[in-house]
This record gives sequence, C-alpha cells and structure tokens, in this order.
Amino acid sequence: MRDDYLNAARKIIDDPNILINIVSCRVKQLRRGSRALVESLEKLSLEDTALREIAEGKISYQLATIEELARR
Repeated sequence: MRDDYLNAARKIIDDPNILINIVSCRVKQLRRGSRALVESLEKLSLEDTALREIAEGKISYQLATIEELARR
C-alpha cells in the first residue's frame, strides 16, 4: 500500500476501523470483476485503487442507525 494514497484516504475517513472495512469490501468487489472508479497510468494494487477511490470521493459510506440495526 502506498503511503500517499493511505494518507489521502485517512483525510476523508479518519476512523481506521471504518477505513479498513471499506477498503476490504471494495477490494472484494474489484476481485469479482467490478470496474475501478479511477484511472491510472501505472499498475496499482487493488488496495491502492480502493484508497484512491476513497480519496477522490468516488466511494463514501453511511453508518446504520440503531433503528436500522434493530430491524435486521
């Protein structure tokens, strides 16, 4: 993982646990064939691609409310 992509993504999502979960979910999607939301001239790892997507605002998240969790 490149430090510059990680630092840029941490400015968007400051909670490391949430950041790890989002990157992990996105990497799984990319492995299953989803297209990257960012273009790069260099060959990036899937993790770096996910971090760039977060840093560039292509991926966001919303925490579930207590009511939403209770319905599950």
